[in-house]
Amino acid sequence: MPTPKDVYYAKRLEDLAEALRGNHFKAHVVPDLAAARALVLETILPESGAKSVAYGGSATLVASGLPEALAQRPDIAVLDTLDKTLTPAEAYERRRQALLADLFLTGTNAVTEDGVLVNLDMIGNRACAIAFGPRQVVVLVGRNKLVPDLTSAVRRIKEFAAPANAIRLSKKTPCTASARCEDCGSPERICNVWTITEKSFPRGRITVICVNEDLGL
Repeated sequence: MPTPKDVYYAKRLEDLAEALRGNHFKAHVVPDLAAARALVLETILPESGAKSVAYGGSATLVASGLPEALAQRPDIAVLDTLDKTLTPAEAYERRRQALLADLFLTGTNAVTEDGVLVNLDMIGNRACAIAFGPRQVVVLVGRNKLVPDLTSAVRRIKEFAAPANAIRLSKKTPCTASARCEDCGSPERICNVWTITEKSFPRGRITVICVNEDLGL
């Protein structure tokens, strides 16, 4: 049975989806990650005609199980940028190649109520792929990523998402000790490339799946 929180966010996410559509994104609202995975595998992927798929680093994407499901598809060439066996040089090159994939799957650091995606990356491959490169992009967004405006998005990322991700990735940065942004100059700093995606261009290139669960960081 849906909780009051679920009902509340179902309404908020429908409003978000309308705002996203007004900004030329495709948008869907689903109740959970299982539904998001089914939507990608059973509808979005077949309709896209994609023959190659790549990923941007995203705890939400990993939790969805999509990388494992796609790895079982003999008809899809997967550029697995999440492969932990790659050397740093191999991983970097694969991220470069991923920018030419037919379909790119990732998450977002924040989304504003008026339908704008805000991201901060270490290398820039995820944020830049959302902006340009792959023919189509699918962004999975948990309800916890919804913020009122751009200022709130930047604050959320700098004060929470970036330090928490640095901790998740075991980076040698000051924020892993202090749990707050120190605006550091560390070689392992993950806060290097900002992107603000106000509208999808071309129209419909980016699909945003709004998930009524708290997901990722």
